[in-house]
Amino acid sequence: MFLRPAFRLVKDGTSFHFMRGRFAGVILSAIISSISVVLFFTPGLNYGIDFKGGIVMEVRTPAPADFNAIRAALTSAGLHEPQVQRFGTEQDVAIHLEAQPTEAGTQQVVAKVRDALDKSQPGSKIMRTDAVGASVSAELFEDGMLALGLSLLMILLYIWFRFEWQFAVGAVVTLILDVTKAIGFLALTRFDFDLVMVGAILTVIGYSTNDKVVVYDRMRENLRKYKSMPLRELIDLSINETLNRTLGTSMTLFLASLPLALFGGSSLSGFAWTMLFGIVVGTASSIFIAAPILLFLGEKQLRREAQPVANKTA
Repeated sequence: MFLRPAFRLVKDGTSFHFMRGRFAGVILSAIISSISVVLFFTPGLNYGIDFKGGIVMEVRTPAPADFNAIRAALTSAGLHEPQVQRFGTEQDVAIHLEAQPTEAGTQQVVAKVRDALDKSQPGSKIMRTDAVGASVSAELFEDGMLALGLSLLMILLYIWFRFEWQFAVGAVVTLILDVTKAIGFLALTRFDFDLVMVGAILTVIGYSTNDKVVVYDRMRENLRKYKSMPLRELIDLSINETLNRTLGTSMTLFLASLPLALFGGSSLSGFAWTMLFGIVVGTASSIFIAAPILLFLGEKQLRREAQPVANKTA
């Protein structure tokens, strides 16, 4: 029977001085988040069918697809500005078309695409067809943004109820910075921003919140245990004590998501890459963003009795 884990990412009893880099961490995070906000407007997100409406058809050709021939055939069939993209293998094609006002119009467009494929790529099969109207896509976008906003509000109330207000503000500000970085990542990578990506961001928020609650919980325990230790040293101690747990959880989630990113295909790769990015950002922010914000907000209120020279006895 093993009394201790056989493998640990860091040895026990580490004493890294994380708070020495608190200013660099917060400033770097603010710069990256500011760039992400700029990217949100220019070039902006690549909104998927859920949010901008339209028709998306996934097609598999019998041989490597000739994109120019497919695009020319669709244009000749009277379809306005068809977007033809590769996804997955050389035989997999995604066709994006404008939304139609009626179901009958959508069926006519699908029929035109089928005829165009028969002429340009005989033997092609339409694997999937999705159609979302403009009014539905606007409603889905509003609902998705509402879900993100409500999740941050609920997290604020939960942490405020469980901890002091300084913990709640630190967690929510950090999560907002995490979300802006994820938005910047999506703007750079040009993954479709749709309901699946909203789900990925919500999942990242959930993971990041859980990680911060674990670290915060240890800080609260140590506030009661070490009543004369300065808050800066106490935060470093708490992070070191939870470091193995933080890195272990992050590594497990990272390795679980990596195969989806590499082999999940177009339907899952964007979700998985966003998850991988969010895991890295969320883990780093727990140490270098959430903790420094707590130090800035609570150095006086949470440690009124701390003296300039403190006794470090355990």
